[in-house]
Amino acid sequence: MTHTNKNASRTALGHKRQTLKTLCLATAALVGGLGVTGLAQAQAYPTKPITMVVPFPPGGVADTVGRPVAEAMGRALGQPVVVENRAGAGGGVGMSAVAKAAPDGYTVLLALSSVVVLPEADKILKRTPLFELNQLKPVARLTADPTVLVVRADSPWKTYAEFMEHARKNPGRITFGSSGNYGTMHVPMEQLKAATRTSMLHVPYTGAGPAILGLLGGQVDALASGPASVAQHIRTGAMRALAHWGDSRLTLLPDVPSFKELGVDINYSQWAGIFVPAGTPDAVVAKLREAVKASTQDARTLQAFQAAGTAFLYQDMPEFELFVKKDAADMAAVVQRIGRVN
Repeated sequence: MTHTNKNASRTALGHKRQTLKTLCLATAALVGGLGVTGLAQAQAYPTKPITMVVPFPPGGVADTVGRPVAEAMGRALGQPVVVENRAGAGGGVGMSAVAKAAPDGYTVLLALSSVVVLPEADKILKRTPLFELNQLKPVARLTADPTVLVVRADSPWKTYAEFMEHARKNPGRITFGSSGNYGTMHVPMEQLKAATRTSMLHVPYTGAGPAILGLLGGQVDALASGPASVAQHIRTGAMRALAHWGDSRLTLLPDVPSFKELGVDINYSQWAGIFVPAGTPDAVVAKLREAVKASTQDARTLQAFQAAGTAFLYQDMPEFELFVKKDAADMAAVVQRIGRVN
């Protein structure tokens, strides 16, 4: 090779190295820029209103808990948190919508404990689940209230013993309403039926609110509900509480026995918590956690909860994630026992 050719080769190699170095620097700058942009977006969050999906109609526990919490979160975040009721499929429609939403922090879910049940129920029914639990990220638990067995005040049953005697003597004649198949008002009644070996007729509604109206209107005889949804009706004398699924007497209903006191070994709590789509940035989740925690100290929220007959039983994300995992395993076993229902 001539001296001239060697110089040309060295020059070409130098150009290639310089080009490669330039490309590497440009790529690094681009990646770094994206990281800075993502961080800046997280730091600026939120810059617009946030939607809180409540997957049930107005009037139920989720709505009663969700609205004051949404308002308090909005005050803490400096942007409105707007409640959107998206009912259907026992809560599955709204839960699915959030599970599939953009993971940007602008769509959050106020879920009840049925969120861990519905995917398992879909499998029992041999249909494609509307969503999988791993599509949602737990943020914080708000409440966990034992469900209460209620009947109309003008019903013939003044005590649980009278109610159960009638159920045993009249199989399938007592009707009970719920927010939908395998929902938080259905599962505890199936527990009661199994524990007492009785038959009662299930009447599913589109949510807790319609189910409560069904009881008040005489369409069904009984239902299991979180205290927040029925406390006012008990206070006004429209409903009578016969028993509850807790471990000990409730502050709100000190005269109402637990099923365990009555010799029926069942337990069920209707909890409510905040979730976001999986993949939501940690920095955004951290801001939502702070806002949810701030709502537990918000005077207006506390007043609204007191009026509704419920209270915060707060769990921050680490504890709530473990709680959800355990409850999902426990409820999967319950759904398996219930089996397929119409």
